[in-house]
Amino acid sequence: MTWVSNSYAKINLGLHVLERLPTGFHRIETGFCFLEWSDRIESRKSESYSLTLSDSDIPDGESNLITRAYRIFEKYAGLKSEYRFHVQKRIPAGAGLGGGSSNAARTLQMLNRMENAGLSNDDLVDLSRTLGSDIAFFIHGHTGIGTGLGQEIEAVDLQPDAWIVTVWPGFESSTAEAYLHCTPNPQPVLNLKTILTEEPLSEWPILLQNDLEQAVIPLHETVGNLKDQMNEFGAVYSSMSGSGSAVFGLFDQDFVALHAYDAFHDLGFRTHITRPGFRPDHGIYLKE
Repeated sequence: MTWVSNSYAKINLGLHVLERLPTGFHRIETGFCFLEWSDRIESRKSESYSLTLSDSDIPDGESNLITRAYRIFEKYAGLKSEYRFHVQKRIPAGAGLGGGSSNAARTLQMLNRMENAGLSNDDLVDLSRTLGSDIAFFIHGHTGIGTGLGQEIEAVDLQPDAWIVTVWPGFESSTAEAYLHCTPNPQPVLNLKTILTEEPLSEWPILLQNDLEQAVIPLHETVGNLKDQMNEFGAVYSSMSGSGSAVFGLFDQDFVALHAYDAFHDLGFRTHITRPGFRPDHGIYLKE
């Protein structure tokens, strides 16, 4: 009996770094929405836990977020059986697309389902707090505004009514380095929710920004170049996602978005396109 589920990527619609905390973490506000870009996770009972990944460049040991999520569930909720996991990786690692966090969230939810543990999403968020700040978003499974450390999610329909073209430049960007070199701004002119829910997409290039770009683009010039190319190809708005390195553009018209997708693909970049108003399938299914 094999259980299967898709694990979706995210992008950040704006990211305000408000404060650097004494703990070394940061108080932020950001908008989360989904991409159609997804990994596929399969799991079944086994004599002992194991993890295999289609991408051999991603570590599959105890540091992997899937394994860490498994160990936390095992420690705090208990397991009646052991399981092996296999992941067909499509979301690039270190891209600011949340692939590892999405995998961890889905692992917790699959274990909850397979074990009939009866834990709520809030319970699973509590289990995940030491794993990563954006895992809460993936567990709740709806778009919204993330505040605090990014773990407090206010459900808001932020999925753009626009085509999303996402490009990965082929290298990872360090989250720790991005936050280290950014300058917090405790009082943005407008809060993120106001921009995302009250301002039209045409105003976003003026009002909406990712504060981590100021740290990442000087270190990785390609990120800035990709943003410029997105705009040249007709994006209404373009930005780096999270701490990078992926860049996305929002497009009003399908043929313009498809032209941009083809152009980046022809240049050798891993590129993805998401339809307007996309809604992910968070189901966990038995495979025939």
